[in-house]
Amino acid sequence: MSPGPEPTGVEPAAGAPAAPATFFRGRRLRTDPAPRSPKPRWLKVRAPGTPGYRRVKQLVEHHRLHTVCEEANCPNIGECWDQGTATFMILGGICTRACGYCNVEHGRPEPPDPAEPGRVATAVATLGLEHVVVTSVDRDDLPDAGAGHFAATIEAIREAGGACRVEVLIPDFGGRPEPLARVLAARPDVLNHNIETVRSQYRRARPGGSYDRALRLLDRARRARSGVPTKSGVMVGLGERPPELVETLGDLRNAGCEILTIGQYLRPSAAHLPVARYYHPDEFAALKRTALGMGFAHVESGPLVRSSYHAHEQAAALDRV
Repeated sequence: MSPGPEPTGVEPAAGAPAAPATFFRGRRLRTDPAPRSPKPRWLKVRAPGTPGYRRVKQLVEHHRLHTVCEEANCPNIGECWDQGTATFMILGGICTRACGYCNVEHGRPEPPDPAEPGRVATAVATLGLEHVVVTSVDRDDLPDAGAGHFAATIEAIREAGGACRVEVLIPDFGGRPEPLARVLAARPDVLNHNIETVRSQYRRARPGGSYDRALRLLDRARRARSGVPTKSGVMVGLGERPPELVETLGDLRNAGCEILTIGQYLRPSAAHLPVARYYHPDEFAALKRTALGMGFAHVESGPLVRSSYHAHEQAAALDRV
């Protein structure tokens, strides 16, 4: 998907004061707050601010790193950063796609920074992490869609020493097999690609992606027989019907997915898709039972669950299977 033009403001009426830009490619800017609406009590979290949180924040700022924790307004940032864990987002903070649920900026990215893998490795070593998640924006502008940068980051973390487990949360690489093979050759400990939503919601939620392409990527990773376990995640609350959700879980399992996360979609701003409904914790528990019955090795399912939430525990649970 092409980045499109820069944001422009709406023409004011004659004699009216100029208004700030509020639209980008027909969508409201993500800086416009989402309409206030009461959320269920189980979605309330403490504002971050512990010493552990501040330490990680300072480290991220010092090394000029991006984290999906901040870019995606993750509700678990306080808990995870307090425990000294973070999900690093490589390849810059500008995405070439504009998904309807995602809070990452969309536009024309800068060229990849060749020093970034080393900075990530330094941060991982400084924090003494046992498990790190590395993800990225979509980089459809690059010949390899960013796969080489993923591989370089995995290798840099390995070279930094320690026994840190490396999980990668990758984009779909445009459906091409070569970039996926490049990442698998670097031997990550877990390979994650989120399908995000059900087939019927893909066009409105993820116009630059493809439901079947996501499944093919996971199936291709399994057929590569690399020994790298695969993982995927689903958001609920975008307007899917229960039978569709169960169908998607089955599709993921048939593609060989071993680890699954299920969480509630939360609207980041007025630019994003509205929440169709909030699922009750009991419904998440039922979805977990359904998924485990399908044969998933490990399932995290809950209102505040995100792809990298308790990622180290997910991988450890897989080792025990």
